Amino acid sequence: MGVVVNQSAKNTITTYLGFAIGAINVLFLYTQFLSPEYFGLISYILSTANILMPLMAFGVHNTIIKFYSSFKSRQSQNSFLTLMLLLPLAIIIPFGFIGWLCFNEIANWMSADNIIVKDYVWLIYVAAVSFAYFEVFYAWSRVQFQSVFGNFMKEVFHRLGIMVLLLLLHFELLATDTLIYGIVGIYIIRMIIMKLYAYSLRFPKLQLTKLPNIRSILKYTSLIILAGSVANIILEIDKFMINRYVELDDIAYYSVATFIATVISVPARSMHQIVSPLTAKLLNEKNKTELVLLYKKSSLNLFIICSYLFLLIVLNINELYKLIDERYAHGIVVVFAIGIAKLMEGLLGNNNAILFNSDYYRKILLFGVLLVFITIVLNLIFIPTFGINGAAFASLIAFVIYNVIKIWFVYSKFKMMPFTANTGKVLVLLLVSLGIFYYWDFTWHPAVSILIKSILISCFYGVVVYTLNLSEDITVLINRIIKR
Repeated sequence: MGVVVNQSAKNTITTYLGFAIGAINVLFLYTQFLSPEYFGLISYILSTANILMPLMAFGVHNTIIKFYSSFKSRQSQNSFLTLMLLLPLAIIIPFGFIGWLCFNEIANWMSADNIIVKDYVWLIYVAAVSFAYFEVFYAWSRVQFQSVFGNFMKEVFHRLGIMVLLLLLHFELLATDTLIYGIVGIYIIRMIIMKLYAYSLRFPKLQLTKLPNIRSILKYTSLIILAGSVANIILEIDKFMINRYVELDDIAYYSVATFIATVISVPARSMHQIVSPLTAKLLNEKNKTELVLLYKKSSLNLFIICSYLFLLIVLNINELYKLIDERYAHGIVVVFAIGIAKLMEGLLGNNNAILFNSDYYRKILLFGVLLVFITIVLNLIFIPTFGINGAAFASLIAFVIYNVIKIWFVYSKFKMMPFTANTGKVLVLLLVSLGIFYYWDFTWHPAVSILIKSILISCFYGVVVYTLNLSEDITVLINRIIKR
């Protein structure tokens, strides 16, 4: 776990820096400098692009992680990486041509309920391509076990750029439409920088000699598109479908709420960057002993950290909305629902990495496709009735079903469970903490109330985790901090 702990710690710091900047952007700059309608428009463009990203990437970013470590010679690695660079074009070029031919029909359909969307539909395609190749080059660096710079680009770079654009908008040095173009431009620049970094680690030598397992590679990368699409659809389809039933303002309220809840999953995202290639390596080497240990440790550590973040957010949410803008408090229920979903995501540990880097990825994809259908149906039922809260309920139900299936499937095929006795203790600690602090409010300024309450929660939660030694890794980390 040495390389995992080292790079995960760096990635966590970088990711939280990115989320801190993102929090300033989403919670304050967007809400103060931009109308909810245009904020909702930007959220819609980026969410739709994220839905398209796995398709545009042709699953290549996952394929690199799974297969790279199986190639031992320099020649076979070069051929494999060359193939990975070219495959996304098999989707990107035809899609671009179809979009060009049918632009008016597509734009009219997507803007049927919010006409403001029409002029910016083409940006969705550009953003999706930028997202796709960024992930390809990020995976390129991750298989060299270098994830820190890529994580900085993924979490910090674009948020800093957007912050600059929002400040320029505030000082009337930028028009609103130019801001939207500028945001997509930042994602293009991010992709180019990631490409240069990936090539500095392993410069591509373009060659296309026949690979012995080419059929397995093409079959995997074709099917893994569904896996990536399933995950992104579950994450983003709610914002896409909200546009069909409610005003763009509600997308803005929903985006703020989901951003707040997503903070809970930051540690899981950080650890995944390095755990995924390590899991693929253990699977390729058939090292089940280390794989079981990694599964249990990643689950327990993430559950402890994510539970702590869940407590900080849900126990301070009312005061936080007083700091932002009380119009956005329509999303409080969304924070709770999505927060629970993100908490469960942490509980899974490296479950996703095991599934999508194993030989059983095809079967789990069938469950994923079924779940996408369920998610869409739930959104169609809940959004017209409950608005943005309905979208949150649909996402929560979908996440719970999907995660339970994934835990069961790993157990049935590998005879591994992520849970230990300490998992139950952490759950009890979470529930007790909620019971103690939920109704404990202060009448001071919201910022002061959040600070004091967070300190009390941190002291109580941290002392219990440390005293009961719920996680050896976290105890060692705390001891190091104490010694310093």
